[in-house]
Amino acid sequence: MNEPPVRHGVVAVILRDQRFLMIERSQQVAAPGMMCFPGGGIESGESEAVALERELREELDVKVQPIRPLWRSLTPWNVALSWWLADLPEDQLIQPNPAEVADVEWVTPAEMDALPNLLESNRHFLQALRAGVFALD
Repeated sequence: MNEPPVRHGVVAVILRDQRFLMIERSQQVAAPGMMCFPGGGIESGESEAVALERELREELDVKVQPIRPLWRSLTPWNVALSWWLADLPEDQLIQPNPAEVADVEWVTPAEMDALPNLLESNRHFLQALRAGVFALD
C-alpha cells in the first residue's frame, strides 16, 4: 500500500554557466552537512512558486524568479518534491543564513556526481536529467 507523502517541498534549480547552485546544509537542520539544491517545505496555503521564493529568501537572502516546474519526485523518506527552474539575477549577492546553510557552491553535473555528501534525491534528479525526462532550456 502506498502511503501519501508526509510533506511537500519545492526545489530551486538555478543554472549559470553550466553550473548548478548548490548548498551545504548547516548542522542545525535535517541531513546536516549534506549538499543539495536550495529549497524547502511548502507551507499551508502556499503555491509552489511562492514557497520557492520564500525558501530562497530564508536560506540565501535572494529574490529568485520561478520560471517553470521541471520534474516531480518522491524521496526515499516520503517527501513529495517539485523541482522548479528558477532565475537568479547575476547581480544578486548570495548571503547564506548560517542557521540553514553552511556553504554555497556552483557545481557542474559531473562535480555533483563526485560529491560524497550529495543527497540521494539530487542524484535522482541528475539521472532524470540525463535520461531526458525533462529539459533545462
